[in-house]
Amino acid sequence: MFILGLTGSIGMGKSTTAAFFAEAGVPVHDSDAAVHRLYQGEAVGPVEAAFPGVAVDGRIDRARLAAQLVGHPDALGRLEAIVHPLVRAATQRFVQEQAAKGTRVILLDIPLLFETGGEKNVDAVVVVSASAKVQRARVLARSGMTAEKLDALLARQMPDAEKRARAHFVVDTSGSFDSASAQVHGILRAIA
Repeated sequence: MFILGLTGSIGMGKSTTAAFFAEAGVPVHDSDAAVHRLYQGEAVGPVEAAFPGVAVDGRIDRARLAAQLVGHPDALGRLEAIVHPLVRAATQRFVQEQAAKGTRVILLDIPLLFETGGEKNVDAVVVVSASAKVQRARVLARSGMTAEKLDALLARQMPDAEKRARAHFVVDTSGSFDSASAQVHGILRAIA
């Protein structure tokens, strides 16, 4: 089984690109979705213990959690120490299930792939990229997003240029959906 890792900074079009892989028949494991599921189940107890008051009705209230993380870099490290192992376990279960089915290619959508060392667990890395101007416009169009929040998020992520330099494949989403979809199909042909 060939394991593709998909990553890209905020606003680059990673979710759309992952959807193009799924449309092409590639099973996709979305790490962000796994975190959302964990915040409604397995992670609730340990996260509430580390950050009292963030659990509401048996699930993590992301706004309350975010409020406890702002301005406390050590708090983010504590949260990641709880959540990252749970996400890795969920990812491993997905990989094992797909291998048991005889799946030929899978995609692991991992926003912090390089930052967490996840590139060691995949056969090739696909980086989703767009121009800085396109990225800023996309992100600043999101509800509640400010230039300051965007700059803080980008400061925590590996620069796009470095991600592109470390990638096996780059999908440029600055253009049309058709262009991005064609790039995805090109990657699948290349690894076939």
